[in-house]
Amino acid sequence: MEKKHEFKGEVTGIRGFALPEDEMILAGYSALIYWYNLAVPLPGAMAAVSKKHRKYSQGRWNVFRANQKPDDSLFGHLVFALKYEGVDLFLFKKLFSVVARQDVEGIVTKNPTSSYARRIWFFFEWLSGKRLDLDDAKSGNYVDALNPELQYPGPGSRSPRHRVNNNLPGVPGFCPLIRRTEKLEQLRMEQLDKSVRETIGAVHADLLARAAAFLLLKDSKASYAIEGESPPHSRAERWGRAIGQAGQNKLTNSELLRLQEIVIEDRRFVRMGWRTEEGFVGVHDRISQKPIPDHISAKPDDLIQLMDSLLKVNEKLSESDFDAVMAAALVSFGFVFIHPFVDGNGRIHRYLVHHVLAEKGFAPEGMIFPVSAVILGKIADYKKVLESYSRPRLEFIDWEPTPDGNVRVNNDTVDLYRYFDATQQAEFLYECVRETVHHTLPEEVRYLEQHDKMRQFISDHFDMPDKVMENLIGFLRQNNGYLSRRAREKEFKALTTEEIALIEKTFREIFRLD
Repeated sequence: MEKKHEFKGEVTGIRGFALPEDEMILAGYSALIYWYNLAVPLPGAMAAVSKKHRKYSQGRWNVFRANQKPDDSLFGHLVFALKYEGVDLFLFKKLFSVVARQDVEGIVTKNPTSSYARRIWFFFEWLSGKRLDLDDAKSGNYVDALNPELQYPGPGSRSPRHRVNNNLPGVPGFCPLIRRTEKLEQLRMEQLDKSVRETIGAVHADLLARAAAFLLLKDSKASYAIEGESPPHSRAERWGRAIGQAGQNKLTNSELLRLQEIVIEDRRFVRMGWRTEEGFVGVHDRISQKPIPDHISAKPDDLIQLMDSLLKVNEKLSESDFDAVMAAALVSFGFVFIHPFVDGNGRIHRYLVHHVLAEKGFAPEGMIFPVSAVILGKIADYKKVLESYSRPRLEFIDWEPTPDGNVRVNNDTVDLYRYFDATQQAEFLYECVRETVHHTLPEEVRYLEQHDKMRQFISDHFDMPDKVMENLIGFLRQNNGYLSRRAREKEFKALTTEEIALIEKTFREIFRLD
């Protein structure tokens, strides 16, 4: 039977977050974190029950009515959490490590017809890999492990032992989850994959090929720029060609290692392959040179199991109808949070967005979205999205500086990289894809159409070599449709005042600058 755990005593808040009212009661995950002293990041929204008959949200708190108060027991708060807050796998894993297995067995035997009890039983065995001393369930309709009204489910498979439909998007070794939000629902309803096909379908094949080539190079340069690098043109082209092949090769450990070799040309100062030492993202104190981490990477001993599991999830989702952009968010951000390499993680992380979208057929063949270019324009938001994962987890990593300016992690941290809420990452990536579909791609196609029209006008009126023609268009672009005095007096002094006026007028009309 479930061992009684006391959920009693006055509570005014949790970890510095004061309750909105006096005499409120923690509920669901907030109660479990508080009363079991779980070393887990706080949920983005925490639940509390008011003695008043009103339901509202304030700051980090979702306040529930008195008649929604859960039973003050482990089972009661787990039921409340599953009903109103969804699944938090990291919290479950921590909770199941501190409660006695007999407590979970007691929940099931005491509540034999409860679908919530069967879900709790399923999560215990799925996360721990341990079998409870319980006979297989003999009755009860199959119930989803993940409530699809609260979180986006993956492809389902039945667990007859628990009579649970395992619709988790991941595997025990790697399973981030995404909450169903109003923003994501609106973005999904736009059917961006359909929009991009409509845009591309109206474009001549030659024009589309030129747009794709330009956008590949643009994305490659942007990916380096995000890392604060400005590579030579040949290096950017090389990485652009790799991006152009996204989705063609199966994603494996060997493929990731191949990509790192393309990203890192000068390998004299970089140890290639999986990290064999700890790693962090951040700066060093200017005086002591001690690390000041913004993010601490997964431990080297955990990399193989984490990466193997991440690749299994990618394969699982690629073969299902799971939303392509959300799948890209889970895989790409999961990769960069693990940070398996000494260098090259950021560029490969963004490459994985291309890979998953291409693999799932989101983009037409041969068309790569310049997601990195859009991210570069949203760099502050991008950093916030990365920090939203990293900062809350730093306090749960026991680390110390090493003499060589690195970090040494002293506790078990693997679950921090296995289980996390990826909602913010999915929303951000969806917004980037949306901007690409509705703005970046159409604008590039439109520019090429305008550029070709301007070239045709110049060819019809002047006998001008291609190089000179491109210089003329370039000068006009730089000066908002007008030739500078220097260009009039030097490069294009052969043109008359009337000819220049006609060229400028035509350029502004074609490029809609007036």
